[in-house]
Amino acid sequence: MKRIAEFLFEARMLKQIPRSGFPFLGSGRETVAEHVYMTALIGWSLARTTPGVDAGRVVALCLLHDLPEARTGDLNSVHKHYVRAEEERAAADLARGLPFGAELEGLLAEFRSGKTPEAALARDADQISLLLDLKDLQDIGFAGPREWLPYVLGRLQTEAGKTLARAVLETRRDAWWRPAADAHEALRGRDGGSSADG
Repeated sequence: MKRIAEFLFEARMLKQIPRSGFPFLGSGRETVAEHVYMTALIGWSLARTTPGVDAGRVVALCLLHDLPEARTGDLNSVHKHYVRAEEERAAADLARGLPFGAELEGLLAEFRSGKTPEAALARDADQISLLLDLKDLQDIGFAGPREWLPYVLGRLQTEAGKTLARAVLETRRDAWWRPAADAHEALRGRDGGSSADG
């Protein structure tokens, strides 16, 4: 268990590591851990709409895909022109001594290769996580994200991923909120509450 505790402290470092591409967008910030959470949620959603895939495996791939960044840091596409992260070595080092180390290394290799249907969905989930951030910034008035969109969309591999990406681009960032707010206001009006209340 001591080795697992060390592993969890290492994984926790992703909460401290910023995603390095965000400064180029001119606004926003995100840690690797925040990105991983959204990627896992997107992966779970994609798996639920794709018959015949192992949803648990998709989520596992999403949860683990950036774990080596606890050792390598997050490198954006410009960084990668000049610096090579030794992800396989980082994966081997972080897996060493864990009772599930071989499984961990296998899942990371599967994600990197992108050849299984589950890995393809997980890789799309990784891109759609960025797409959501870009759309969010675009909806609040930033122009930069528009130039990034073709690159992100061009990386998508699955029909489910492409369909979800189109839906993201057609949906305002606050579309989920307005109906809930309207329903709340209608209830308050019926109960005699003031719409000026918090």
